[in-house]
Amino acid sequence: MFFSAVVEKWMDRSLIDVSPLYGGDINQVFRLHFRDSDCVLKLNDSDRYPDMFEREAAGLALIGTTGCRTPRVLKTFKEGRHQFLILEFIEQETPDAGYWERFGKRLAGLHAKTSSAFGIDADNFIGSLRQSNSLRETWTDFFIDCRILPLMQMGRDKNLLSAEHVKRFERLFSRLTELIPEEKASLLHGDLWSGNLMCESGGEPVFIDPAVYFGHREMDIAMTRMFGGFDESFINSYNEIQPLESGWSQRIEIHNLYPNLVHLLLFGSSYLKGIEKTLKVFS
Repeated sequence: MFFSAVVEKWMDRSLIDVSPLYGGDINQVFRLHFRDSDCVLKLNDSDRYPDMFEREAAGLALIGTTGCRTPRVLKTFKEGRHQFLILEFIEQETPDAGYWERFGKRLAGLHAKTSSAFGIDADNFIGSLRQSNSLRETWTDFFIDCRILPLMQMGRDKNLLSAEHVKRFERLFSRLTELIPEEKASLLHGDLWSGNLMCESGGEPVFIDPAVYFGHREMDIAMTRMFGGFDESFINSYNEIQPLESGWSQRIEIHNLYPNLVHLLLFGSSYLKGIEKTLKVFS
C-alpha cells in the first residue's frame, strides 16, 4: 500500500500486513497487522475534509469521559494531501442477552454529561457534510440555526427543496417551542445509527464514528429509530436512569428531519417523502 512507509514512520513499528475494511463513502479503512497487535487506519483527503480526524478523535475522547467504551486513538497525522487516523482495533462480537440493557445504561450515562449551552467549541462533520456547532442558549435556536437552516439552504440551492418546502419549514420553526420540551444540553454521539455501534468481547457496547455536540438527547434516541438495527428494549434501561419526557416518541420525526436532510443532500430525492410527511404533520 502507498501509505505503508508513512504509517511505519509515524508508528515507529514495522507492518506485517494490511487488509481492507469497510469504510463507507468518505474514508478508506484498513486493518494494520503489526507483530504484537492490530490497529485500524482511516485515511482521506485533508483538502476536502480538513481536520475531520482531529474532530473525530476529540469526539471519541469526550465520549470516553462518560464511561462509554470507544476505540483508543493511537495517532492522528497528515502527510501531503492525506490525513490519517489510527485507532485501536476492536473485534466485533455477537451481542449477548444483556447487550441492549447495557447500551441503554451507557447512553443514559453519555446524556448525563451536560453543558450550559447547545453546541460545542468546534465544528465537525456528519458524513461528508460540515456540521455547524455554534453555541446557542436554547435547543430550538440551535436546531433551527445550526441544524435545519444550513441544510435547507443547501437543498434549495441544489433544487432538492422547493419554495413550498421552505414555507413549511418556517411554519414548523414557529411551533418548535411548543412542540419540544426544554431540557439541559446533553452530550450526544450525534450520528447514532447501528453502523456506528459495535459489540466487543464481553458484550460491551462500543461507540464509533461520532459527530458530537451538546444538544437535545432525543436527537440520539430518534436516530436509533431511523434505519433500525437497535433492539428497542434499550429504552427501558435508559429510562431507569434518564427518563425521557412524555411524548418523546411523537417527536422522533421532528428530530429526524436533520439526518433526513443530510441524506437528501448526500444521496438524493428518495429521502424527500419522509421530510414532506413530517412537515405535513407538524407545520
